[in-house]
Order: sequence, then C-alpha cells, then structure tokens
Amino acid sequence: MKKHLLSLLLAVCLIMAVFSGCGSTKVDEAAAAPETTAVPAAATVETTVEAAPETREFTDSTGRTVTIPYEVTRIAISGPLSQVYILPLAGDMLVGVSNAFAEDAAAYLPAYIFELTEIGQLYGGKGEMDLEALLAADPDVVIDIGDAKSTIVEDMNALTEQTGIPFVHIDATVATAPDAYRTLGKLVGREEKAEELAAYCQNILDMTAEMMEKVDADGARKTLLYCLGDAGVNVIAEGSFHAETINTMSVNLADLPDVVSSGAGNEVDLEQILVWNPDVIIFAPDSIYDSVGGMAAWQSVGAIAEGNYYKAPYGPYGWLSSPPSVQRYLGLLWLGELLYPDYVEYDLQEEVTEYYKLFYDCDLTDAMYQDLIANAMP
Repeated sequence: MKKHLLSLLLAVCLIMAVFSGCGSTKVDEAAAAPETTAVPAAATVETTVEAAPETREFTDSTGRTVTIPYEVTRIAISGPLSQVYILPLAGDMLVGVSNAFAEDAAAYLPAYIFELTEIGQLYGGKGEMDLEALLAADPDVVIDIGDAKSTIVEDMNALTEQTGIPFVHIDATVATAPDAYRTLGKLVGREEKAEELAAYCQNILDMTAEMMEKVDADGARKTLLYCLGDAGVNVIAEGSFHAETINTMSVNLADLPDVVSSGAGNEVDLEQILVWNPDVIIFAPDSIYDSVGGMAAWQSVGAIAEGNYYKAPYGPYGWLSSPPSVQRYLGLLWLGELLYPDYVEYDLQEEVTEYYKLFYDCDLTDAMYQDLIANAMP
C-alpha cells in the first residue's frame, strides 16, 4: 500500500516538474516577434498647374498699351481697309464685316464672309459703326489698320472706354505691310501665317523696287493720272494715302496744294488735265472709261486720243485703291506690266493667281483672270 502511494506521489511530482520546465523555456512572444520598421503613410505629392493668364498687354502703333484677352478668338474691324488685311490671316475670327459685299465678290471670297453681321466703319465710307451691333457681336478686340488719323489716340481711347472692348491701331502702308502683318500675327496668335504674308509682300516690294531702279536709270518713268467720278475729273493727288501705288510706279502729275484724304479724290477740270497731259490715264472701275473714248471734249487729251487709257482692275476690291489696303500689291504688279513691259521679269498672271490663292483662298481660273484685266491692258 505504501509502495503504491509512493509511486503515485512520484508520478505527481514528475508531472509538476514537466509543467514547471515548460514555464521556464517559454519564449516571450513579444521578444520573439521579428523587428519591423514602421512604414509612414505615403507622402501626398501636390502638383500645381499654373492656369494660363486671362489677359495680356499689347502695345499698338500709337504707343498705347491695351489689355486684351490672352487668347484672341473673336475680331471686329474698323472698316474695309482693316478687313482686307485681316481676311487672309484671321478671317475665321471675324464677328462682322464693315459693309455688305457686291454679289460678284462671291466668286473670290469664302462663303462664310457673306454670313457675317454688317457692323459699319469708323471713318468715312458708307456709314458709321453700329455700336449696338458691335456689342452684340462680342469681339475680343476691334482692330483699326492703315493710316493713322490725327485723332487716332483719342478715338481709340474713347471707344475702348465707351464699349469696354479694347480698340487698337496698327499702321500699314504699301511700304510697311510686312511689318503690319508681323504685328497682327502677334496680336491674334498666328505668327507663322503672318510671316508667310509678310514675306510675300516683301518679295513684291523688292521686285518692283529693283525694276523701278532700272526704269529710272533709263529715264523711262511714265507720267500718269488716276481719274475717278462720274465726270472723270476727280484725281488721286500725289500726297494722298490712296496714291501710294501710283506714286511708286509712275510720276503722279496731280501735285496739288490741298489734298483730299478720302478715296473720292480732288476735283479738278478738263482744262487742268489738258495742261498736265499725262502719258497714261487710269480710270476707276465706276468712272467714265466705257464712254470717254466717244466724248469730243476728251479727244484733246493726248492719252485719250492715242488710246493710252485703261480701266483699273476690280474684284473683289480695287487694285489701286477702294480701299487703300494690301490688295494694292496687285496694283504694283499690274502697273509694272502695263507701263514697263520691257523691264518686267515676272509673269503677271502667275503672280496674280498666287495672290488670290494666298489672300482669298481663291483658285483663280484663266477666265477669271481675263475678266479681271479686261480693259486694263493694251
């Protein structure tokens, strides 16, 4: 019995020893856990994209600094002269035209131009600008191009304040057309196209200047009158902005003390034209060309009696004026061929065709070209 009790006691002790040993060898879970490096939350990277500015400053030819939209997309023009300049560069931005076109202009101009609102013009012409129509058209800028009037700064400032629309002026003459296009390119954001137009103009200027140097060296420059009006006795005087092409290519005999600035010219009389006795007379498209040959009084004028009179080409604008804009480069080319054929080193039809494509996006056909120069060449 004692032996059995002793065995039982030994067994109990052994079990207790085992459990006691397990306690001494237990691995601290916290200590045994592998060390970990705390990973911070992913850093937030802030990307700041600067918004394009809403406006920018533009300095026009008068020296005025005007605030305009950063991106110009809607343009109004001050009149026909500006319209002719803008058409090949940014015609699709026009919100209106200065006045309605004749039906025959559709042969040369893109169709969209005939769908635009008629806004009128600032100076002269067929009516004042309709400011209500201008405001309704909501242009980004109104562009005036050409010869600066004496009141141009006051006019531009007053109209800008009155309408809330920036008005700008860019000087442009026959001689400065390349620079005018480069300035316009910066204004409307189309510098590449503007440079193409500027380069074309510069090429014509250089070509005609070189030709006229040879003409003058030979003493071959012709005398000329450009006659307008129902009676044909209005002349574009030598000092007129409208006379630039004529002055470049000939001796303009209409040297008068008080020059009329409008396209209607200075009114003289037939006796004065007889005194001047020009080598060549050019009649405006709407003047008396068709009937002057049968007028007895005009037969005393040598150019009429000898058949040295012509009709200025027109379509969609006059090549010598009407308005006095960039299309007058056609007048340079035409007068070169008309007055000095022995000195010309270009093909007139090729040059005219190139102009119509570049400036009007018009594919000029042979028939269209012949219509343009009908009565304009010997």
